[in-house]
Amino acid sequence: LDYLNKIALCCKGPPPPRPEYDLVCIGLTGSGKTSLLSQLCSENTENIVSTTGFSIKAVPFQNAILNVKELGGAANIRKYWSRYYQGSQGVIFVLDSASSEDELETARNELHSALQHPQLCTLPFLILANHQDKPAARSVQEVLSGAWYTEGMKEGNKIQFLHKLELEKFCVYKKGMDKHN
Repeated sequence: LDYLNKIALCCKGPPPPRPEYDLVCIGLTGSGKTSLLSQLCSENTENIVSTTGFSIKAVPFQNAILNVKELGGAANIRKYWSRYYQGSQGVIFVLDSASSEDELETARNELHSALQHPQLCTLPFLILANHQDKPAARSVQEVLSGAWYTEGMKEGNKIQFLHKLELEKFCVYKKGMDKHN
């Protein structure tokens, strides 16, 4: 019996490759996109510098790899976001929940543009209400009650909201999974 187990182990071969999915991560400057991706990649999150242009990170999970294109959120870069949408299979929109009303309105307009873009309009969206630890932060419920995001939705949009505490729980869970890989 021990002999059969050794044969089974030796003949099993390498595990199948994990599927890879391409995502785009967008949001205004300072919303926390770079910090989010660094945290998901288990990188040091101190002294992070905002992305200028774009950055690509492979975020490994037990069952898949997410190739995330993070696009800088400065006004002079946002006009080029759509050039990086092709091939995306999902969208992460990071929102600074403690931003001013003007910045929130700008974020709302950018989200509407993304929700209506032909290359994104049928993709799943994850909206992360970041900076929940700041005094001026709006809760996910406040953002949802304002319904500022639904006006731009098209038929078929799938949206999921998260906030930082949920993300931190997820990252702790993910780190536990990484130890078993």
